[in-house]
Amino acid sequence: MRRTRLSKPSHLGVVGAVFALAALLLAACGSSGDGTKSATTTTAAASAAANGTCAGFKGSGNITVGGTNFSEQEIVAEMYAQCLQAAGYNVSKKLKIGSREIVLPALEKGDIDVYPEYVGTLLTFLKGTPTSDAQKTLSDLQTALKDKNLQVLTPSAAEDKNGFAVTKATADKYKLTKISDLAPVASQLVFGAGPECDQRPLCLVGLRSTYGLTFKEVKKLDSGGPLTKDALEKGDIDVGLIFTSDGAVAARGFVVLQDDKNLQPPDNVVPIVRTAVLQGDLQKLLDSISAKMTTASLSALNKSVDIDKADPADVAKGWLQDNGFLKK
Repeated sequence: MRRTRLSKPSHLGVVGAVFALAALLLAACGSSGDGTKSATTTTAAASAAANGTCAGFKGSGNITVGGTNFSEQEIVAEMYAQCLQAAGYNVSKKLKIGSREIVLPALEKGDIDVYPEYVGTLLTFLKGTPTSDAQKTLSDLQTALKDKNLQVLTPSAAEDKNGFAVTKATADKYKLTKISDLAPVASQLVFGAGPECDQRPLCLVGLRSTYGLTFKEVKKLDSGGPLTKDALEKGDIDVGLIFTSDGAVAARGFVVLQDDKNLQPPDNVVPIVRTAVLQGDLQKLLDSISAKMTTASLSALNKSVDIDKADPADVAKGWLQDNGFLKK
């Protein structure tokens, strides 16, 4: 449906390399050629320390941050937007503007300049084939985006895959622990997901071709959103598409079935940016946010919005403050 991530060992190596490079760049900027710190640099460093890391980046010009239509996208897009604004960019936001079929063309046309994506899912959407090899998947995605004048930046460690969930009662009744367990009973069950699910290889198309599943009924709800989760909890559907970083999994006692045939590719959150706006410190700023994101923190943020009903902008701001990007 929407996103999905990279294998962590090689991916974390990429993040580490970015951190090392950033450290070297900051060290180089902090000293003059003769080994003494300049007064200007010292003042800038003091200002950045007082106002957060975002203020330490240098940016100018107009940037429009976009996002697709679920809470996690809004949270991460708000992180980008708030940090970019603190760095000096003139930021506009176009959030929750629709599915990938709408958002990616908007990026290509320049209606938006940056939005958070998911490595494996985006490559699949672009007719590529993700593998468990993180570096190859990332490289293939970069190649697929090159002709569109788009750039994939450094993936975060935060991973959010499509997951197919049932209630504990349903899991107990049919003895379900993995997706293949659905095969004998799918014809008795109602499935729910977003309206685009029946066209997606990582959703119903894949469930049919990889697992041989044909459900009694398919209800068009939303992509891992409140409609699907509420319907699952109420028993209006028996199986629903949710996202694995969703805070509702634990809060509502859902059982995410093991993807035992590896339908879902590795899927890390990553910024996708128009090449034309990759100037100044834009890439360093976005990469620094990615370097601090984890699956656990993303799940906690999602819970704050989806379960505790906090405002996504406030949740994003709190994360930026807790991680030193903005002053508290």
